[in-house]
Amino acid sequence: MLLSGDLPSLDELKEYEPRLATRILDRNGETLTELYTQRRLMTPLDQLPKHMIDAVLITEDSRFWDHWGVDVVRIVKVAFVDLASFSLKQGASTITQQLARDLYLHKRRTFGRKIKEALTAVSIERHYSKREILEMYLTQIYFGHGAYGVSAAAERYFGKTPGELTLAESAALAGLPKSPTHYSPIMHLPASERRRNLILKMMLDNGAITQAAYDSAAGSPIELHPAQSDSAYGLAPYFTETIRQKLSDEGEALGFDYLADGLTIKTTIDARMQRFAEMAVADHMGPLQSDYRFRFVRKHINRVSKRLYGEDSPVEWWRIRRDSLLVDSLFPSKAVVQVALVAMDPQTGDILAMIGGRDFVKYKFNRAVQAVRQPGSVFKPFVFTTAIDNGYSPAFELLNQDIVVEQADGSRWAPQNYDGSHGGLTTLREALKKSLNLVTVRLVQEVVPPAMVVNYAKQMGISTWIDPVDAIALGPSGVIPIEATAAYGVFASGGLHSAPRWMESISDRFGTVIKAYPVNRRVALSAETAYIMTDMLRDALDHGTGASARWLYHFTPVAAGKTGTTNDFTDAWFIGFTPRIVCGVWIGLDDPAESLGKGQSGAVAALPIWANFMKMTYDSLSWPDEEFPMPPGVVTCRLCQDTKELASPYCPATFDELFKSDNRPTEICKIHKRM
Repeated sequence: MLLSGDLPSLDELKEYEPRLATRILDRNGETLTELYTQRRLMTPLDQLPKHMIDAVLITEDSRFWDHWGVDVVRIVKVAFVDLASFSLKQGASTITQQLARDLYLHKRRTFGRKIKEALTAVSIERHYSKREILEMYLTQIYFGHGAYGVSAAAERYFGKTPGELTLAESAALAGLPKSPTHYSPIMHLPASERRRNLILKMMLDNGAITQAAYDSAAGSPIELHPAQSDSAYGLAPYFTETIRQKLSDEGEALGFDYLADGLTIKTTIDARMQRFAEMAVADHMGPLQSDYRFRFVRKHINRVSKRLYGEDSPVEWWRIRRDSLLVDSLFPSKAVVQVALVAMDPQTGDILAMIGGRDFVKYKFNRAVQAVRQPGSVFKPFVFTTAIDNGYSPAFELLNQDIVVEQADGSRWAPQNYDGSHGGLTTLREALKKSLNLVTVRLVQEVVPPAMVVNYAKQMGISTWIDPVDAIALGPSGVIPIEATAAYGVFASGGLHSAPRWMESISDRFGTVIKAYPVNRRVALSAETAYIMTDMLRDALDHGTGASARWLYHFTPVAAGKTGTTNDFTDAWFIGFTPRIVCGVWIGLDDPAESLGKGQSGAVAALPIWANFMKMTYDSLSWPDEEFPMPPGVVTCRLCQDTKELASPYCPATFDELFKSDNRPTEICKIHKRM
């Protein structure tokens, strides 16, 4: 009774629920990362190769199918050795006893523990079948290097599923539970090969394998191909960290422990596109960071020198340039250029790729979903949308001349175009294509009041506070990159706003879906307005501020988009889309008081990442070039270049423009007539 008093209860024996790793998968089933306290994966016995099972049984418990939890014959054989030495040098534990010890008992070698181990093993055999016990053992046991269970071990050492293991690999794994460190093929390869060959010889002697199979397996080297994540945090760490936070919240509501319950999380990320995004960011950010660091040091030379070398140190350019990494570490918010990228499916809201910063290890702040930054000119499409949706056409004209804005504090503000240009009457299409500040401000002052623009921005998914003032035209109020990107997705999807979707489903360890996440879409704009705006933004990409995506970066599929640059080059943006994907890129410093530097506009600092990412995606995935579908409520009319009225046969210069069918022009040009 004394020994049995602290044995596991009947309920504990009946409810075997090992701590299993939760896997976060991309949309195609690739593992992004895992969450666990012990990295253990459940694998049904029928998914294991026979040679894996044979290797384990012959090594650990050759009489497993015949005993009732305790192998008396084996105990007698080793008892003399243990009694002679008054110790427990020899092991006689069956697989069931090892399982009992691992699940319920301590691992200190004492006679008392051995008796409890035997009693518990007998109880386990009474409540579980042999197959169930073997399956639990192969899930529970430790194989070294953080791998619990055969599945985790096969992946850790050979980058395979258990069903893909060769005979030689199975024998190598079977040798690990005895001493995971001593027989580790990573740390002690010769010892691991000797142990493997011993197990293969035992399998041969027991008739489990043929002589030919033995010769082939024993003569082969152990070739390790460990599964390696893209980083210590796996692929898409900013994305998966947000998933982890969501699982923590969902766990409280649904009653699961994401660190132990072996969940499978199917996310919306496409691992291929995530890698394209990271490649595009890495290729561009290195040179951009180097250029910025030079400007930062030059601007703050005395401050940097004192911080690096002391108060009385002379200013030496070569020393400071040599210590570039130290400059970054000492001034992390002021000297490190940061980035955010979000790519989404505009039809569903599925997040396909996400980058929230330069380095997740150093900077956990996810700028894609947490940063609130001034959008600059990427806000202009909301202004133009308001006009188009309220009966104005892309051919509507406003003066491209100086304008003065009375601000809330009583001060006067005189905005200028980016290039300092002026002009006469300018169409909305031309103004958006060239990102003309003067026309956009005039549009807010004379046509669509600020409060109306705010309503449209909110309707399209912007949740941050937007001041309803005339300056709204140039995007002074902060937005969140993921929301701005999803808002542009409204154009691509024909007027539907799709809320960003992170996960498709959460399934338990048995594959049963606990929770599914449906697509969440709603009407934000009319299909006609969305199409006309898309066509105007195509012009901005093809022939306007975003044109370098075409002639410099050679991204050729049908697309639309808009650059954005804030005052003093503090924030650089590009958001663009095709019928299949919408992607937003932001570049800037965490400290908004620091400028990227003169000339670092959206077209220079952000667009290259967007264009390279999009090109890699389309080229690598072989996506077809597709047109945006024109809704039936949109018509094309030929206009006179001079009057913007319907062209007559005598108009010397004409052009085609889009109109809503109920708002098409009816007047024919009155100037150009037959002479």
